[in-house]
Amino acid sequence: MILKIAWRNIWRNKRRTAITAASILFAVFFAIIMVAMNRGMFDKMINDSVNFYTGYVQVTHNGYWDERFLEKSFELSPELESKLKASPGVEDVAPRLESYALASAGTITKSALVIGVDAEKEAVLTDLDKRIVAGAYLDNKEDAVLLGEGLAEKLNLGIGDTIVLIGQGYRGVNAAGKYPVKGIVSFGAPDMSAKIIYMPLKTAQWLYGATGLATTAVLDVKDKYAAAAAVKNLSSSLDTTEAYDVLAWQEMIPEIMEMRSMEEGSNFIAIFLLYFIVSFGIFGTTLMMLAERKHEFGVLVSIGMKKSKLAISVWIEIITLTFLGAVAGMAAAFPICLYFYLNPIPLGESLREITEEYGIEAVLQFSIKPSLFTTQATIIFVLACIISIYSLVKLLRFDPIKEMKE
Repeated sequence: MILKIAWRNIWRNKRRTAITAASILFAVFFAIIMVAMNRGMFDKMINDSVNFYTGYVQVTHNGYWDERFLEKSFELSPELESKLKASPGVEDVAPRLESYALASAGTITKSALVIGVDAEKEAVLTDLDKRIVAGAYLDNKEDAVLLGEGLAEKLNLGIGDTIVLIGQGYRGVNAAGKYPVKGIVSFGAPDMSAKIIYMPLKTAQWLYGATGLATTAVLDVKDKYAAAAAVKNLSSSLDTTEAYDVLAWQEMIPEIMEMRSMEEGSNFIAIFLLYFIVSFGIFGTTLMMLAERKHEFGVLVSIGMKKSKLAISVWIEIITLTFLGAVAGMAAAFPICLYFYLNPIPLGESLREITEEYGIEAVLQFSIKPSLFTTQATIIFVLACIISIYSLVKLLRFDPIKEMKE
């Protein structure tokens, strides 16, 4: 009966109902848009870094990540590889041998990052084969290379042309070789596209005189939660004091994580102010409703309705209005978030320069994670529940004679 009365009372004054629900709708809407934009941008940055290059977890020689020297290479023995694969959450291990070299074609020379990979495993790990825009993907049995699209343009190279690589190999040996260009790969990050060269792992080991060695072993894990479990397990099972480092994705992209923390801090202040304003709006609407309905409440109490039932009925009204407004806010925000998730916004030149330094595609992509929507709606709902306690207390102390005289 109380629920029925509360529901009918909501629609008795449609204007008041519309104003209250609209204030909650816009609060939820703007909170979701702000958080979706911020979360989506940094999720995009992290996913680009993880999926394009670093992976979620890497195992390296102790100290390699800080120095990036070939001298810090290690042997990925069958025993070590089996041990890595046996860790919970690890599906496979993709070895790499990375170093720098001068890449030449005719009279043009550019610095390049040479990455030796297991072609089949790298395709599964980073979808490298799906980024081919010209030519064909690598074959582990061929001495050929893939060039980043930007590097190919700088060197004026096409499919079938020859690139010359000159550098320093393992323990100071000369590293030099000529290789045909088998394919061109495109990355959303121009900085990465302008310097990267992929070749089969064995070819890279021969070029740098590092037979049987790898600089990194990238673990193929399902997601960041499996990565956390793998890091914890391997940190205790491997010799991480002198032999190996087990690096989680957060350690490999610290700059992005710091940027994310700073941005979330500033967004928290903005959202807090929004919630603060909305709270006063809900409270003001509650006061207006109580003031307008003094006579009604007085009559109900006078004819025998218990104050507790009256208070619960009004409380249910406020909670129902809040729920309707929160649901409407989520419904209004979702199409916009979905549109900008599917159609990311290109960033301006100043932000483009910053993101490209980290090898990240310069776009702003919204997030559509369900938790993002439900969290903002829940916060507004809880605030309304807290504010509506005032109406409970006010009606439990309601004096019909005094209030009706006023």
